[in-house]
Amino acid sequence: MESRPTCPRPPLILALCPRAGRGNPLKGRRFDGGGFRGYNALPIGKKGVHVFETLSTRLQAIFDRLSGRGKLSEQDIDAALREVRLALLEADVNFTVVKAFLARVKERAMGAEVARSLTPAQQVIKIVHQELIATLGQAAKLDLSGPPPNVVMLVGLQGSGKTTTAAKLALHLRKAGQRPMLVAADTYRPAAVTQLEVLGAQLEIPVHSEGTSVPPPQICAHALDKARKAAYTVLILDTAGRLHIDDQMMSELKVIKATVKPSEVLLVADAMTGQDAVRVAAEFNGQVGLTGLILTKVDGDARGGAAISMREVTGVPIKFLATGEKLDALEVFHPDRLASRILGMGDVLTLIEKAEASLDKESALAMARKLRTATFDLEDFRKQLREVRKMGPMSQLLEMIPGLSQASRDIPADLTEKQMKQVEAIINSMTPEERRRPDIINASRKRRIARGSGTTVQDVNQLLSQFRQMQRMMKDLAGGKKGGLFNLFR
Repeated sequence: MESRPTCPRPPLILALCPRAGRGNPLKGRRFDGGGFRGYNALPIGKKGVHVFETLSTRLQAIFDRLSGRGKLSEQDIDAALREVRLALLEADVNFTVVKAFLARVKERAMGAEVARSLTPAQQVIKIVHQELIATLGQAAKLDLSGPPPNVVMLVGLQGSGKTTTAAKLALHLRKAGQRPMLVAADTYRPAAVTQLEVLGAQLEIPVHSEGTSVPPPQICAHALDKARKAAYTVLILDTAGRLHIDDQMMSELKVIKATVKPSEVLLVADAMTGQDAVRVAAEFNGQVGLTGLILTKVDGDARGGAAISMREVTGVPIKFLATGEKLDALEVFHPDRLASRILGMGDVLTLIEKAEASLDKESALAMARKLRTATFDLEDFRKQLREVRKMGPMSQLLEMIPGLSQASRDIPADLTEKQMKQVEAIINSMTPEERRRPDIINASRKRRIARGSGTTVQDVNQLLSQFRQMQRMMKDLAGGKKGGLFNLFR
């Protein structure tokens, strides 16, 4: 059982994710695409997408209908499982995996634990959740237990995001206390060498490259020797890819593996390619031998079946998910958390971990004190906007909160960038006194602020209205009104 982090969350996060047992003033307020009824949201436009969006929507609709019934008959359960089967197949989950998954669910759902339950629908959902976790497999950490430098070898086809993923992994490992070095071993694509060098310079992580004329196995051997002498703890190899699997590529990968003896051989696979990604993983595992998988483009609008099928078909564990284009958009794979997100149950632990990684603890404590004493002003609001923006798109944050996954689909992927930048521009155009005392902002001040921020008076009015409503919401949260997250938007 994972322990819950205790890092204090800032008021904007507290507004979305109050402490267990505390109330939620948003109870009963429905998200209508333009805001929470009763609390205006920031203006939004085009909605965002996620690799599991369609599947998650379908499954939630099935279970909502099931929850509307009392005692469940065998026919009710059969009908629900037929819909689940169709939803999984349409999400491009492997047919054999679907068949085995539903057999396990049906066996348990027809048993005594559902028949004797006071809430049979909830028991069925619980069984589906548990079996989905079992299908996704156990969490598997990187094996960095050997004497340094441990070698992590990335393999995959062209276009899967291997070079960017190498940089993301290096950043992730540096945050974990390692000293990584990147190796540009894709000599068939000169742009890959340049790209890795640029990413390394951006992250201030060293890159070993020898151009495109030296054989990749030799480059990797030179890099390993260099890493030992310079006391780097992890060596990340960005190997060559192809548009399709071929014998030359596989032979070269086998030579590299024999030369540097990596502790990890990770396939970087594009989640948007569906069952093709599963077939690629099986082929690489059979020829090279994989220790893990990194699924990329999980923030795309594909059907998501690859992630569910991958472990059961190949026997290789998923170790990371790449959830965006930014270099910090790499998540450790937790099967239980992903299963919860697919079923619309949220993922509070990942949300809190994002907050811990992105937010300053002292700043959060100071902000919490202001919240308790009702002294939260526009200066503080601006700080909170900046901190929440570090954590990623608002749609992804809302998706992690129980009860808000449906609302997250109405939030555009660029909300935290485009719309929040506009809000920050308005606040920046205010004087320090206006930020501390927004009540003094009259009509003439609003016109000046609008001109200075390149917005309209209506935009300024909307922000001030939102801020007053947020103050009321924060006050309600601090007061601990009764309610629950699972009652939101109903």
